[in-house]
Amino acid sequence: SISILLSTFQFPPSEHKTSKGLPLEGPGMLNVHLVPHTHDDVGWLKTVDQYFYGDRNDIQHAGVQYILDSVVDQLLKNPDRRFIYVETAFFYRWWKQQTDDMQNTVKQLVNEGRLEFVNGGWCMSDEATTHYSAVIDQMTMGLRFLNDTFGHCGRPRVAWHIDPFGHAREHASMFAQMGYDGFFFGRLDYQDRNRRMVAREQEMLWRASESLTPPMADLFTGILPNGYNPPEGFCWDQSCDDPPIRDDPDLEDYNVDDVVTRFLHIAHGQALVYKTNHIIMTMGSDFQYENANLWYKNLDKLIRYVNQMQSNGSEVNVLYSTPSCYLQELHRANLTWPLKGDDFFPYADSAHDFWTGYFTSRPALKRYERISNSYLQTCKQLEVLGGPISRKGPFGAGDSETLKKAMAVAQHHDAVSGTEKQHVANDYARKLANGWAHCQVLVSNTLSSLSGSSAPRVYCEHLNISVCPLTETSKKVTLHGHTHTLTIPLWFREVKFPSSLFPCFSVKLLLVRTTYSLSTLLSLSLSISLYPSLSLSISLYPSLSLSISLYPSLSLSISLYPSLSLSISLYPSLSLTPSYSLYPSIIISPSQSFSPQPSSLLSLCASIVTLRDFLSSLFCVCLSRYNASDGNNSESIQMSGAYIFRPNTSTPFIISKTAKIETLQEVRQWFSPWVSQVVRLYTDSRALELEWTVGPVPIGDDLGKEVISRLDSSINSSGVFYTDSNGREMLQRRKDYRPTWNLRQSEPIAGNYYPINSRAYIKDDKDQLTVVTDRSQGGGSIQDGSLEIMLHRRLLYDDVRGVGEPLNEMSDIYPEGLVVRGRHLLSLSPPATAADTHRPLAQEKVQGPAPQFSGLQAVLPPAVHLLTVSQWDQDTVLLRLEHQYQASESKEHSQPVTVNLQRLGGDPSVWEVSLKPMEIRTFLLRVRQR
Repeated sequence: SISILLSTFQFPPSEHKTSKGLPLEGPGMLNVHLVPHTHDDVGWLKTVDQYFYGDRNDIQHAGVQYILDSVVDQLLKNPDRRFIYVETAFFYRWWKQQTDDMQNTVKQLVNEGRLEFVNGGWCMSDEATTHYSAVIDQMTMGLRFLNDTFGHCGRPRVAWHIDPFGHAREHASMFAQMGYDGFFFGRLDYQDRNRRMVAREQEMLWRASESLTPPMADLFTGILPNGYNPPEGFCWDQSCDDPPIRDDPDLEDYNVDDVVTRFLHIAHGQALVYKTNHIIMTMGSDFQYENANLWYKNLDKLIRYVNQMQSNGSEVNVLYSTPSCYLQELHRANLTWPLKGDDFFPYADSAHDFWTGYFTSRPALKRYERISNSYLQTCKQLEVLGGPISRKGPFGAGDSETLKKAMAVAQHHDAVSGTEKQHVANDYARKLANGWAHCQVLVSNTLSSLSGSSAPRVYCEHLNISVCPLTETSKKVTLHGHTHTLTIPLWFREVKFPSSLFPCFSVKLLLVRTTYSLSTLLSLSLSISLYPSLSLSISLYPSLSLSISLYPSLSLSISLYPSLSLSISLYPSLSLTPSYSLYPSIIISPSQSFSPQPSSLLSLCASIVTLRDFLSSLFCVCLSRYNASDGNNSESIQMSGAYIFRPNTSTPFIISKTAKIETLQEVRQWFSPWVSQVVRLYTDSRALELEWTVGPVPIGDDLGKEVISRLDSSINSSGVFYTDSNGREMLQRRKDYRPTWNLRQSEPIAGNYYPINSRAYIKDDKDQLTVVTDRSQGGGSIQDGSLEIMLHRRLLYDDVRGVGEPLNEMSDIYPEGLVVRGRHLLSLSPPATAADTHRPLAQEKVQGPAPQFSGLQAVLPPAVHLLTVSQWDQDTVLLRLEHQYQASESKEHSQPVTVNLQRLGGDPSVWEVSLKPMEIRTFLLRVRQR
């Protein structure tokens, strides 16, 4: 355990760094802020390592180490020059390779405001498919390095997300709570941009939370004029074709007058769609400034010759600048800005080009990233509990740092988004696996120290395909896990569960022999299947439940507690299910065979009765698919690809009109050889579990396919549904509607898809149907009372957004195409109490269930979530607590909460902190091992 001694953690007051010597003019001048920058993807067409070193230039010419070398050299040649840098993952690598003299030189550039860090995270994270906890972790890693290296002058004041494909409200909320003064981005829907240009509303105040009291989550937000590229005709990188400024009148092709005229025309045009006499221009793009002299030599000339025109009456003043300097001038303008309350999803760059496919692209990588986040939190917490021995103990040297960095890189907007090349996706997964290996040593050391046992520990990392070499070869094994249910292949005779750590544990055993001696605890529930001939379920607690299935002829289920439940199935022709049980509170009665009506797309119907609330509703689950557009139609040549979702019809295709169904202790459905689903309801469960398996998706008909799960219900949702923002606050969505402009809908399916990071729901006055996902996915409510979620995509064409290959995942293991398995949790509740169920369910899906063993000496209130426990330095621990409920969503939990931090560590003294709904608070605690 740990004892809390002291906490000291305060951010310095918010101040703007002002670059020295900026020749700002009076109100009559139009001031053009030129911002030299490079956008360096932390993996996309090449891996992170290849981008840094400049390797594989046959794929893309890019070498980040040379960019930083060249920029620093050129900044030293002219004190007026400025540069901004974003991706700390790259800068950290470069910094470690520099001499002391070079490091001191760079520190001087930062102190003088000539080199400015913006954003400051390890990467520029995606905003649709990232979970807020992982975003906070990667921002913490980057910002800590900048603070430790450069002090206050290295702290970014501006968030800079110029490339992500749509923007989440929760990201803006987090940036505001982190102390950023502003936020700039480049991409938004083309209709939204056009309206904002006319109304001069491209800069606004984003009120990014409905729960936090303004201005806690208020953030000034600006839309950049050219995405993140320079104005047309003014790109002077070695990768560009624009002519340089030729300013010797004695030589041919003198073009200064032409350059100045074109620039003034562009500047005046841009000023018409912004509100102040200050405008910003981004001078750079992807992996530019590898030869920074090309840029700076021409920018010096541009500034000189444009400003010389002031003597002839020009009112345009051009200067080197940074986003923070530009933001400062907007603040000084003292204007009233429009208010933004929703988000910037979905993003479309033209009528038929909605970037909603990447919400689901690469579902296996998305799941691996999600469980890696869960494992990282476990690793960090055990590092704190184990102390120094966790990092160097009986199992060797371990660390959490490797997985921290791998997870930070995975948040990049071309990583977990699934929009990278296949070999890059493989590299992200390899880095995560390497991080797991380092953490496993740390975890083994800690468990050995806590338990006093140095017995070897083996980690079963392939339970999603029911593979665990240890259990297949050993005669005896002890299980340690952090999930409620483990599926384990057995070749051994005895199973032991450590009762001190896991007093209530449910295990599903896949048996491959015929005789077993099972040693169990009183609280253990075992489900044993000798498929396909016999199913036996034994529960030793709280009384006796016996289920025997002599498949395929007879199924009999009898429960003796607390009353009687009888189910008789004469397969496959007759199903009778009289039920008199009051326990558990939810009963599922699946039909043996069901033929869906094409209009309703029903493949499985189940009646769910929640006796506690005397509430019942009918809902139906269907697995269907869209055929992907190949671009060969009259409306548009746009294809469906890694980024873009564009089905070739608005009506999904039923994968099978009949589904083979088995009922054992669960309902198993086979829609086709490549699509199946298992429906489960565990005792005392708050939700129904749908486990889907999709793949290999067939492409023999030369059509890409996008597989969906659709839930139809009797709920009167009136075209309204709700999705989460990065796993935190829920946002209302409405079909064919945008809150800030009159939408002209041109893609009725793709244009109604939104990112679902952890959950979505529909509701009416009586019922709320919530779906909790196990990874980021895309979805929407295309019909009233319906939710559909995209599970898997296999496409045959590139969507011409830069990645240069179709999203057609295969491997040596899956040469016919990727097979993906996942789970959805469905809960049905009255709307007034629904959040009390879906909030903890969603946290369990991300972090794992509530642990049976905890290093805390006091229990946290239900509304409070332990977001982060991480070793900060030798005797200091970083602790983050969050209030996990929105305002007004729960009568019981949407209230301010007080937590005694001292008592968490076993100290009887009082140090209380309060948390309001959706508030996150961070502390540095000085601790000692006891």
